Amino acid sequence: MSAQVTLANLYDAVSSTPVANLLLVAVALLIAGAVVGFLAGLFGIGGGTVIVPVLYEAFGWLSVPDEVRMPLCIGTSLAVIIPTSLSSFATHWKRGAVDLQILKAWLMPVIAGVFVGIAWAHYASSDSFKVAFVTIALLTAARLTWGSMLPSFGSNLPCGPQMAGYGVAIGASASLVGIGGGLVANMLMTMHGRSIQQAIATSSGIGIIVAVPGALGYVLAGWHKTGLPPLSLGFVSLIGFLLLMPTSLVTAKAGAALAHRLPKTLLERAFAAYLLVVSLRFILSFTGH
Repeated sequence: MSAQVTLANLYDAVSSTPVANLLLVAVALLIAGAVVGFLAGLFGIGGGTVIVPVLYEAFGWLSVPDEVRMPLCIGTSLAVIIPTSLSSFATHWKRGAVDLQILKAWLMPVIAGVFVGIAWAHYASSDSFKVAFVTIALLTAARLTWGSMLPSFGSNLPCGPQMAGYGVAIGASASLVGIGGGLVANMLMTMHGRSIQQAIATSSGIGIIVAVPGALGYVLAGWHKTGLPPLSLGFVSLIGFLLLMPTSLVTAKAGAALAHRLPKTLLERAFAAYLLVVSLRFILSFTGH
């Protein structure tokens, strides 16, 4: 068992941390969990774009060293994405909106991409995680804001090597920045002529494919790392997981149901604005602000 997972370490950390900080972390994670679940259902994403920034601040309040802070956020995010994606996928599946042929075509390439991202994570610097996250977040914000102006890649998804390449890119980017892969998969499907509703529904299944091997990989990648908070399995914080999961499960079904009823233009613009703010936060962290 990892040296970080001990009740003695947990007691020492709690007793030396101001109560206000602990309460702030708990409340922030519970609220973030609710937002994550709703977005997972509504947009077919795993919610890592919400989880990672919140965990980054929360672990900062708990004085987690910067060299393990981002991978810890990403590994924990992937663990939380497992139940939220399952809940979201089940709701979309019942409505018959999931394209299983796409999921089958992407299954093995996405898993291969996940392990490419994990291998990079094992050796990458903290700043490289931030750069990857900001890049994905800004591309997603651009798609949400100017989706109708983006180029089309054709009327349908490709076959063979190009489709496999898409899968590897989805898995690698997702495991490197702690998202479920739905953001990239959603963008690719809509740019290949699929409806936004079908893209959202099918993308919810990508989160499951990404998150299970991704979370396990981050457990192994961080197993012998020092400076991790108590009750951590490698780069997965069990405390973060347990605080984020309950509210996310409750709201994931609500988000998925709403995705089939309401126009999403206003919510997409609001989510894009959120991604811009988060990106700015990480950009400023490069300069020490």
